[in-house]
Amino acid sequence: MNTKLKGRDFLSTNDWTDEELDTLLEVAFDLKKQKALGIPHRLLEDKTLFMLFRDKSTRTRNSTEAAMTQLGGHAHYLTEEAVQISHGDTEKELGIILSRYGHGIAIRDDIYLGAGHKYMTNVATWADIPVISLESDFDHPCQMMADIMTIQEKFHHEVRGRKFVMSWAYAPSYAKPLACAQGSIMMMPRFGMDVTLAMPPEFQLQPEALAIARQNAEAAGVRFEVTNNMDEALEGADIVEAKSWGCFMTTRDLAEAQEIAKKYTGWILDERRMGLASKSAIYMHPLPADRGCEVTNEVIDGPHSVVYDEAENRLHTVKAILALTM
Repeated sequence: MNTKLKGRDFLSTNDWTDEELDTLLEVAFDLKKQKALGIPHRLLEDKTLFMLFRDKSTRTRNSTEAAMTQLGGHAHYLTEEAVQISHGDTEKELGIILSRYGHGIAIRDDIYLGAGHKYMTNVATWADIPVISLESDFDHPCQMMADIMTIQEKFHHEVRGRKFVMSWAYAPSYAKPLACAQGSIMMMPRFGMDVTLAMPPEFQLQPEALAIARQNAEAAGVRFEVTNNMDEALEGADIVEAKSWGCFMTTRDLAEAQEIAKKYTGWILDERRMGLASKSAIYMHPLPADRGCEVTNEVIDGPHSVVYDEAENRLHTVKAILALTM
């Protein structure tokens, strides 16, 4: 167990070693147990976390804010309109000044490809306190830790050799970020899972994420495969995540992207497709899901679904991240 994590940034799971991620999970399980038993764990008493949201959020904001409260600290909820970014505050100003006020900075900036992760990295360059990604355009490390915690719970920590499927699914709402899909394919091989990525040809992920996924799979001695066939991907799956993301590698024109997506309305996770997976398979989604488009009600509300346990674990894992780094 590596416990020398105080002051560390958490911008991507790629930045932490396997041992460090295991430490984070051990702490998360312990904090979940303490909450269930009603044992106070005010590990961050009188400490302040600044949360800058450049995009909307339900689970990420509320889990992080609740985590700071339960750890005895306080979270400031900031939006771009509430601070002076539009009037000239740079990453340097935010990093230096917020470091002098508090003990941690958390940022969600996932809208524009090529912008969010760079912005967080720049803030971290100037900050003297840990900077935590609450989702960027590149990765969603807090969600990834909640996901692997959930998988470990459901399979009694017997994870190695499981088949994890990350599949694109149709959604008409908007072009969603790549972060969850990329985070999954990069991290899940590190825990010994064979990973299959399924998507239509136009919905490629960033080359850097694909390269890291292949490197991590090779290092762990597992498989990483890519297919354009959703049914083929789901055969024998143990963990299924089917969600939408934008075709940013094909076009940045949102109207064109919606037209391309309409060609693939059949990419929905329904009972027939879930039946292609193993009998003990679980269905995951970071939420919110586009019901009737990404997934049917029968699947998301059915016996394979663990989406609410997954959402709960956002609280316990972010608590661990904050407690270890702040």
